[in-house]
Amino acid sequence: MAIKVGFVSLGCPKNQLDLEVMLGHLVSEGYIITDAEDADIVVINTCAFIQDAKQESIDNILDIAWLKENGKLKGIVVTGCMAEKYREEVMEEMPEVDALLGTGSVHSIVEAVRAVAKGEKFKEFKDKNTVELGGDRIVTTGDSMAYLKISEGCDNCCTYCAIPKLRGRFRSRPIDDLVKEAQEIVSLGVKELVIVGQDTTSYGIDLYGEYCLHKLIRRLSEETDVTWIRVLYCYPEKVTEELICEFETNKKLVKYIDLPIQHISDKILKKMNRHGDGELIRNVIKTLRKRVKGISIRSTAIVGFPGESEIEFDELCEFVKEAKFEHFGAFTYSREENTPAYDFEDQIDEEIKEERYEAIMKTQLSITDRQLKSKIGKEVQVLCEGYDPVSETYYGRTADNAPEIDGNVFFLSKIKIPEGTFVRVRIKDALEYDLTGEIV
Repeated sequence: MAIKVGFVSLGCPKNQLDLEVMLGHLVSEGYIITDAEDADIVVINTCAFIQDAKQESIDNILDIAWLKENGKLKGIVVTGCMAEKYREEVMEEMPEVDALLGTGSVHSIVEAVRAVAKGEKFKEFKDKNTVELGGDRIVTTGDSMAYLKISEGCDNCCTYCAIPKLRGRFRSRPIDDLVKEAQEIVSLGVKELVIVGQDTTSYGIDLYGEYCLHKLIRRLSEETDVTWIRVLYCYPEKVTEELICEFETNKKLVKYIDLPIQHISDKILKKMNRHGDGELIRNVIKTLRKRVKGISIRSTAIVGFPGESEIEFDELCEFVKEAKFEHFGAFTYSREENTPAYDFEDQIDEEIKEERYEAIMKTQLSITDRQLKSKIGKEVQVLCEGYDPVSETYYGRTADNAPEIDGNVFFLSKIKIPEGTFVRVRIKDALEYDLTGEIV
């Protein structure tokens, strides 16, 4: 009888793509994929980027452990960043866990599941710098969109971030491999490709000696039938002239860029080891606004970084008002072990971090409110992603909204709208982060 395997995937889209590769391996070996409640073995793909993500991973492991104690579940496999970061502690502190796979062992999922099915313990931590990138995958994001991970690891070494230790050095995937994978995905009916990586703007520097994100986008647009291409995780200092030109001229590349700044104060940016100052960030945003008409810019910032005084925080708040980001998220600084910033002096009190977070998000909320209300009465193109039985409305996204992180458009329709269909919607109202309307 075939073994049933359930999955829980936490963290970012890049982690989800590892999950899809693991699914591909298991399905090819005849395993049945099912819900965690009905599984013989559950794989928990964890995140450990910040403290909240680590806690979420622990909570999920303990929740699944209850199924092992009270149901039919026979084993638990833990993969991903938390497995990599806490190689010894996970099994010691949570004996319910039967197998651990580090980030370099994603392709060993079949061996891990096979061992657990036999009642054996299993641990493997292959070199994360030499792991094969990509692989056959099972797309889990539905008919409307799919992620395309173009690189792994990171060489930027921001002082607050453990990713280089968890994911290894920066490695790009060859353009031909990515185009082939994209063609296979789009042939399934997917309408949008979302390009991800720890630093997408560094794409190609290791393979081709130059930044090649614009070349990859051009190949994807010319050699697939995809409708939308979207890019996330762009570093401001690596937004090249060629990439800006691609935004200007490529009709498949949506006018949307994810541009995490993390701060605007030169003092704090330097302490973070970000490779660009406040003037560079301002100039990049100014150039994008001027040359790419109607572009939507998403950004993020960290508040409460060690040494951030009221002066630097106020500078950041004023910049958010000035930049008028279409989408913006803030994070309180998370003090992570084995990062340079962990030992910095002038650590900020947690209460002050929370106050600053609330203040800056309140600032952004007023900007978002004005921007959304300006869309009332207009017609927009929406990619339908499904039907919400609670609100009894369909929902989807415009080109201005990235999946999972930005708002949605909820709309009424008298006819059935399949997932992955483009429709025209007239906007009737604006909610906190979402829009409502009706199909035209």
